Amino acid sequence: MTAQAQPRERLLDAAGDLFYRDGVNVGVDALCKAAGVSKKSMYQLFRSKDELIAETLASRGPRFQRALEPGPEDGTTPRERIQTVFQRQDRLVTGDRFLGCPFVNTAVELKNPEHPGSVVARHFKQRLTDFFEAELVAAGVDNPGSLAIQLTIVFDGASARAVVRAQALAGVGVAMAAALLDSAGVPAEEVASQAS
Repeated sequence: MTAQAQPRERLLDAAGDLFYRDGVNVGVDALCKAAGVSKKSMYQLFRSKDELIAETLASRGPRFQRALEPGPEDGTTPRERIQTVFQRQDRLVTGDRFLGCPFVNTAVELKNPEHPGSVVARHFKQRLTDFFEAELVAAGVDNPGSLAIQLTIVFDGASARAVVRAQALAGVGVAMAAALLDSAGVPAEEVASQAS
């Protein structure tokens, strides 16, 4: 965050850091102090703290997704693309800044499924499930929607384990995802050549 950043960006940056580290119950005074913005300015920029929570999550969500998902033109098979998410998660959780999935963290803390922050969190979690489902459709598996949900549960469970145990996953999520893909008959190699 630079001194030249506009108050809105400073608030989103500061809130993103504080909400992720300390939770969404951080007080408005602490948020404004960290951003170098007055409370009056904050309420001119955001109607409420609830709106700030939602917009902060929405602004950080795409960055978190890009850190996990392969690009659309990477040329790998659907199975490899799915496994990439779990391999990247495995690396991501080894950092000392990893405190869990920001979407799950926010939704669990808010507890209200109708809260604007919970709505944004649900949107991004659905995007991950949709990514898995699209790859499973491309792989030609039966019931791709159900398997996509199972993969999302593995992802979320692995994130939670990394936080609760305060240790690296050491490939646990990768292995569980591979077992699900194996049981669904998703081949390790030939999917791309079969599709062409």
